[in-house]
Amino acid sequence: MSTEALSRISWTPRFGGRLVEDDGIDAQDRVNAQCIEVYHYIVRHGAIVPSGFDRVAVELGWTGPEVVSTIMQLVELRLLRTDGAVGGRLVPVDPQYAATLLVSPIERAIYQQRELADQLRERIDSIAGARDSAVVPGGSIDRLEGVAELRGLLKQAADVCRDELVVLRPSHDDDEVLDRLLEACHGVLDRGVSVRIISPHRSRAGFASRAKSRRLIDGGAAIRTISQVPQASVVFDRSLAVVFGTSADGLLPTGHRVRDENVVRYLIEMFDQLWEGAAPLAADEAGYADEVADDLQRSIALLMAQGLTDEAVARRLGMSVRTCRRHIAALLRSLGSVSRFQAGVQVATRFATGSPLGT
Repeated sequence: MSTEALSRISWTPRFGGRLVEDDGIDAQDRVNAQCIEVYHYIVRHGAIVPSGFDRVAVELGWTGPEVVSTIMQLVELRLLRTDGAVGGRLVPVDPQYAATLLVSPIERAIYQQRELADQLRERIDSIAGARDSAVVPGGSIDRLEGVAELRGLLKQAADVCRDELVVLRPSHDDDEVLDRLLEACHGVLDRGVSVRIISPHRSRAGFASRAKSRRLIDGGAAIRTISQVPQASVVFDRSLAVVFGTSADGLLPTGHRVRDENVVRYLIEMFDQLWEGAAPLAADEAGYADEVADDLQRSIALLMAQGLTDEAVARRLGMSVRTCRRHIAALLRSLGSVSRFQAGVQVATRFATGSPLGT
């Protein structure tokens, strides 16, 4: 293998161009399969040096140029890096970390371009308003789609957030995607920004969700829980809000960036009202406190009284059907009810009179 070929390993990535020169899906699939095979090979061996490329080619049954080309792809994707050792040894990089290194600059560029477009639009609106006093810009609501665009927006907004961040974090069909998006906001804790989060009661029960909450509380966030949380949203410094949703086909996360001061004020007021009635969550708390369990059972019973199925109740409260049915069984036992409807009526009556459940 030539020295010239080996020297290409340390070239600068050419993002914005094409990683694969061949046309067609088949060519892309072939390159992806080669990258997978070489990456797994290097993970198994821990590292690879340029002098060992020929051995890799022999073991995989490839040509030398195919090995070099595939390793170049892996370096460009940040899945391989040099570790500074003599001989230019390449070591594998964790895929999650590689994705962050690769995608973050692109996300930042997307958001900066959108910010520039907003500034130009606001400047034009202000000029139009100065000419005609009847034209008064009232803020904007813009749609964003996809993880990259949303995460770029949240990261940039968090970078300039100075005073307060509030989060409505309901249960979601894809908790992992929503959590990955919200992670872009958590860096404000390092700057001492006030962070308040409202989550559903069910976040107290799962081990993974408790661990996430504990990390946030240890970092300085305040978390409270209620039975049902409205649409997921984040408000930065009471001036910019992001409201989350999903695309029409349900495949992509979407969001609306809200700068309209009336809408943002409404979101803050709704958050403050929910916050006042929510139950504080402590870092060392496990499971449901008495008042939380009571509130959760009351919500379940009232939904049952509306004739909703177990599946619909579970969906409203953001919990699994199995967990919901376990709560329903406990509720029926505590109330001595023989039917779902009877339990709902009993709870509604006791709620109206201020009587606790189970008495």
